Amino acid sequence: MMGMFQVLPRLVVFDLDYTLWPFYCECRSKREMPALYPHAKDRQLPDIAKIFLEKLSLKSMFVAQEVFSSWSHKTEHFQRIHSRTGVPFSSMLFFDDEDRNIEAVSKMGVTSILVGDGVNLKAFRQGLAKFSENFNTVEKNKQRWRTKFTKDADSSEKK
Repeated sequence: MMGMFQVLPRLVVFDLDYTLWPFYCECRSKREMPALYPHAKDRQLPDIAKIFLEKLSLKSMFVAQEVFSSWSHKTEHFQRIHSRTGVPFSSMLFFDDEDRNIEAVSKMGVTSILVGDGVNLKAFRQGLAKFSENFNTVEKNKQRWRTKFTKDADSSEKK
């Protein structure tokens, strides 16, 4: 599936509760065996989330993990992720189940996908398509700006 897209995000961020699994971690015990959505947020305490990622054999699928407490805002999470990785917001893709988080993070320049029933292949494909579309739009705008700037600079030099 990844080969279908010319441009891929450098970093993909997943909210956890109701995005990767159909419950709130804070309502669960570390001893429980969690379950993913049948077809496939960070309100939980980070240690429970990390244990669940391990039990679900998902931990090895991530190059890096940042699990934040729910008491801070998603925009703070993304500022910290950007500071630690150096990846520009425009090179990130984010999946979450809450509109308010999608809106806030999108304003930072992150391609953000609202998932109603968790992340599945359809949602992931939609995210990659939207990221590619956003990337191409940004690149076209940069090219237009460069062309305009070059024309303006050339015309002022001739005067």
